[in-house]
Amino acid sequence: MHLKIITHENIIFDEDVNEIYSKGIAGEFGILKGHEPIMSALDIGVTRVVQNGETKVFTTMGGLLQFKDENAIILTDAGEYYGDIDVARAKEAKARAEARLADLNASIDAKRAEAALTRAMVRLKAALKNK
Repeated sequence: MHLKIITHENIIFDEDVNEIYSKGIAGEFGILKGHEPIMSALDIGVTRVVQNGETKVFTTMGGLLQFKDENAIILTDAGEYYGDIDVARAKEAKARAEARLADLNASIDAKRAEAALTRAMVRLKAALKNK
């Protein structure tokens, strides 16, 4: 089956794969060859693909997955291959978000800070997945 992962800016993956695992808003799911057609809204999370016995990990920051006729397309707001993630930058973003949430005197948008924290944690999870 074929998988294409597309962001607003570029195509981050476009190859044949054996298995796809992602996180929808209703929970995690997997797709193997021969799967019934499916469309799912994606949550912020990690998408794993198995390609000839090798696992590749990507971040997917929400979006949509469609699978039909052995072709899967992920349209995501943002995403990246785990090897391209700047771990130090992701750790700094996590620390900033945690500090904003911990500061009781700050007038912050809590939902925005929580989303930033979630994105940073997903990036770290993906970056460290294959270590």
